[in-house]
Amino acid sequence: MSAPAESQKDAFAIGLDLGGTQVKGIAADSSGKILAIDSVDTEDDGDDRWRKNLKVLLNKLEDEVGRPADWVGISAPGLQAKDGLAIEYMPGRLQGLERFHWGSFLRDNSLTVPVLNDAHSALSGEVWAGAAQGMQDVFMLTLGTGVGGAILSDGKILKGHIGRAGHLGHVTVDSDGEPDCVKTPGSLEEAIGNKSIEKRTDGKYPTTHALVAAYVSGDEEARKIWLSSVKALAAACASLINALDPEAIIIGGGIAKAEDALFQPFNDFLKDMEWRPGGHSVKILGAKLGENAGALGAAYNAILYSSPQLLKEQ
Repeated sequence: MSAPAESQKDAFAIGLDLGGTQVKGIAADSSGKILAIDSVDTEDDGDDRWRKNLKVLLNKLEDEVGRPADWVGISAPGLQAKDGLAIEYMPGRLQGLERFHWGSFLRDNSLTVPVLNDAHSALSGEVWAGAAQGMQDVFMLTLGTGVGGAILSDGKILKGHIGRAGHLGHVTVDSDGEPDCVKTPGSLEEAIGNKSIEKRTDGKYPTTHALVAAYVSGDEEARKIWLSSVKALAAACASLINALDPEAIIIGGGIAKAEDALFQPFNDFLKDMEWRPGGHSVKILGAKLGENAGALGAAYNAILYSSPQLLKEQ
């Protein structure tokens, strides 16, 4: 590897997004331009192999760029510690993640490595180089196996008292519904997340994509089930609009690939539910960065943590 950057112009960050099956990595300069992308398998098999794989990915990206990164950041599931340098709470998987500080492991304590919750990191990526560029008040929903979320308020990611803020998939849309994995009755995640699709359809549709395909083809039963889910999404968003007053809502995740089959009925429902003082309506935008959002957000957070003035100058 070559020597570190001699000027801020040449400086770059690496973001590592720790997922259940893969660790995705991105090297980007301080303007958000991507210099390299790579990934490795996570291999979360009950020991610390996943941690070693993350270090392998960091080295691969640095080799691709040709020198050590000036900043490194990590995106991971769980609740972020107050100091922003570890995940405080992540039970059940990724053994050794909780309260692990990455600087000494990755770079012999010569580098501060901030850690951000994965949903917070995805929104950070969209703010830096995606659908939410230039915005100050936004919330994001990622519709996939579950429903992830994050909130940007007055230009800052809202983390809350213990890092729990942004779990928007766990808002209630049916107070008589069954509790979800965090005890919320009738949550949005249960209403539209892929994890509940077989239960919601009595086993007829194995995936949300299969349900949407049947809806598009004109199947009446699929139409009722799908529109019920989309209506729950709109109701949750209408409530969150009143609580957070965003400029825009960013919708991402695998289910968002349904495109018009999702966004058209969603917007139709929202027209009847959203409070629109003076005719003002909140923008509904599709996420732009896809699976790269978390890693890019981790890179952005690394620069923001150590060199915030550099980003203000962009």
